[in-house]
Amino acid sequence: MRRRGFLAAAGALAAPRIGRGAEASVLRFIPQSDLAVLDPIWSAAYVTRNHAMMVFDTLYGMDSAYRVSPQMVAGDTVEADGRTWNLTLRDGLLWHDGTKVLAQDCVASIRRWGARDGFGQTVLAVTDELSAPDDRTIRFRLKRPFPLLRAALGKAGSNICVMMPERLALTDPFRQVTEMAGSGPFRFKADEHIAGARTVYERNAAYVPRGDGTPSFTAGPKIVHVDRVEWTVIPDAGTASAAMQSGEMDWWEAPTFDLLPLLKRNADLVVPPPDPLGFLGNMRLNHLQPPFDNPALRRALLGAVSQEDYMSAAAGDPVNWRAGVGAFCPDSPMASQAGMQVLTGPRDLTAVAKAVAASGYGNERTVLLIPSDFPLLKALGDVGADLLKRIGINVDAQYSDWGSVLQRLAKTDPVEQGGWSVFHTYWSGLDEFDPAVHTYIRGNGRAASRGWPTSEKLESLRDEWLFSDDITDRQRIAALMQERVFVDVPYIPLGQILPATVYHRSVTDVLQGYALFWNVRKG
Repeated sequence: MRRRGFLAAAGALAAPRIGRGAEASVLRFIPQSDLAVLDPIWSAAYVTRNHAMMVFDTLYGMDSAYRVSPQMVAGDTVEADGRTWNLTLRDGLLWHDGTKVLAQDCVASIRRWGARDGFGQTVLAVTDELSAPDDRTIRFRLKRPFPLLRAALGKAGSNICVMMPERLALTDPFRQVTEMAGSGPFRFKADEHIAGARTVYERNAAYVPRGDGTPSFTAGPKIVHVDRVEWTVIPDAGTASAAMQSGEMDWWEAPTFDLLPLLKRNADLVVPPPDPLGFLGNMRLNHLQPPFDNPALRRALLGAVSQEDYMSAAAGDPVNWRAGVGAFCPDSPMASQAGMQVLTGPRDLTAVAKAVAASGYGNERTVLLIPSDFPLLKALGDVGADLLKRIGINVDAQYSDWGSVLQRLAKTDPVEQGGWSVFHTYWSGLDEFDPAVHTYIRGNGRAASRGWPTSEKLESLRDEWLFSDDITDRQRIAALMQERVFVDVPYIPLGQILPATVYHRSVTDVLQGYALFWNVRKG
């Protein structure tokens, strides 16, 4: 174990419980990685999203059946043949400084989110006017009917459309907001935040949950039953496992697969069934810089990738993963076998090496970013580094912590100036469920997410899908999009991982989905 990681973990575990009374209920949580970025618009990282769902709130929520319902809004009306939407904020909404949440705050927040999120970009593109005619009304005047508006504003996947005070929401979306002033059920304790080690939240006593509905994923009343939530970063999986087994920690978000048998044998711990959507592995390529600005080279890689190799390295036992995965989440309505032979056919690395040379690849240095403190992503990166070398790519595998990788991925510069060529990541199946939310099949260039692919065909097909109201037609279009992914190669699918979480038996009423901290009780 690295000494730096051990000291950080040990120091955090031994830290005094600052500012809580003797009777306070404290939930002690081990996140998947350090909270390096606080702003959920600037970063789509899941650790940032989980943090944001505590501090901020959203206009709509999504239940475990992926249905969207009002959250901050009391309701909405749709007029003018679907081209005018009026969203009315419910009573009792306050920012953490005690001031009222106003519609103009929400308008600014939607615009900031819409500049970065793929679904949000679509919302803004179809909007003629977004305004706040009064303090409680958000008005959309649309160029054409867009029935997916609620789904966009209530999407539970990254980037989530969080509401911020106008003064923060007016921040350039390509600059980070660092002040965490939201209206959500928890307050971020900036005075107790220790970068790389510890993050603390306190229950927001002024938060008014919805008065109706049933708590389900991000929908329904957000009722908090603990006084504090303390996140402790423990980079070493063995140390995290020991902390769970001793009772020092209550919930470990992402235990490594090799430790699951040990954790399951402990009668004091609960390992619930995994989220059926799981996570989808991805190899993301930088389309702005050599060598992967070359489409022939990108297509050559398809013949080398073995989803089985990637998944077995990342998740071990085949019960923990699936191969034969295309552009959309398996078992989702848009999943298909269209074009899949490029990934499921026989692997021939000798033939791929010849295709790499024939593509015009000139032995350019290829920077592969690998997070050393994120076991799942490190496993994917290690497989990718070996694979690229074996087919003749000049690979410079650069290891650093996940927070540094996130900062580096924002750079569009050549590798000689600190840029990057390729990295491996995963997205929740929720985030690759359909063309509306699937960030990696966007082809809108520099407005796209990190990797910045350009594909007029993918964009055209996505628009066609968004405005179709027939499920069979949407499935047809999604199949065409998958086939196009294997032509333009904005990224390469690597398979589906079915990860677990673990919590102490005293922790109950954990909601299905990712790590959410309302509704949870600690006995």
